[in-house]
Amino acid sequence: MNEAFERSVLQDVLTASLKEQRRARRWGIFFKLLTFSYLIIILALVMGWIGNRDGDKLANQAHTAVVDLQGTIAAGGETNSALVVDGLKAAFEDKNTKAVILRANSPGGSPVQAGMMHDEIQRLKKLHPQTPFYVVIEDICASGCYYAAVTGNKIFSDKASIVGSIGVLMDGFGFTGVMEKVGVERRLLTAGTNKGFLDPFSPQSPEQKDRAMGMLNEIHQQFINVVKTGRGKKLADNPDLFSGLVWSGEAGMKLGLVDAFGSVDSVARDIVKVDNIVDFTPQPSFSDRIARQLGVAAATTLSSQLNMQLK
Repeated sequence: MNEAFERSVLQDVLTASLKEQRRARRWGIFFKLLTFSYLIIILALVMGWIGNRDGDKLANQAHTAVVDLQGTIAAGGETNSALVVDGLKAAFEDKNTKAVILRANSPGGSPVQAGMMHDEIQRLKKLHPQTPFYVVIEDICASGCYYAAVTGNKIFSDKASIVGSIGVLMDGFGFTGVMEKVGVERRLLTAGTNKGFLDPFSPQSPEQKDRAMGMLNEIHQQFINVVKTGRGKKLADNPDLFSGLVWSGEAGMKLGLVDAFGSVDSVARDIVKVDNIVDFTPQPSFSDRIARQLGVAAATTLSSQLNMQLK
């Protein structure tokens, strides 16, 4: 009787164990499928396979096109002339675009990229004279950003926006004093008198400094000419206008740097009279985003390793 009882108990335990294993396996499969589905949805959103139907509907109707100029302007960076111009070109060429807005939020950057952007925008405006082109400043539009912004038929900003910085700079460091203190001798060999132009480890040459200032003044004058051409008689007669100072949007309007207060929504609604807004800003591809994330992760890891070694 004891053997039969033990056998029955053992059978019940084994049966319960098998049921528990099956239940755990089912839950494991469920969570794996759930995770896989989640990843597929994220991939579809990133690639644009889903989630843009409303945008497609708006794009097939009369709309106000928007292109972002965001962040520091630099060749090869997230904001450069090629990317911004590609977006503007697509916006101007779209048959349903009633006006194009450049949404500016940048402290500036490369004068070369800004100049290329300026010239390409002028070309697009001549190709599409029937399409108004406006610039809306959000937080800041300074230096190279404003270089591009003066192409706008009108420039709008918030009262507290930062605008201006019409100037050019070249910065660096001089380490000669530190080198003398630590007993380091700079041995620089050049074939060409100015090949070591403004070398930070050599004493500053007055002749090279004058040459650098001449180049900066030349580029500054190019900037001034572009602003005067773009803004014309709207500019106030103020000696500080081209000194590199920045102003609020409210002060900028008094100086003629800004035409009126407004946002993308208000310009589309009240000026263009078409409040359907379609974003034509080029988006990085999935591979570009992954590469950027990997680059950031690698840099973070390397930085943390160096910090650990220096501690």
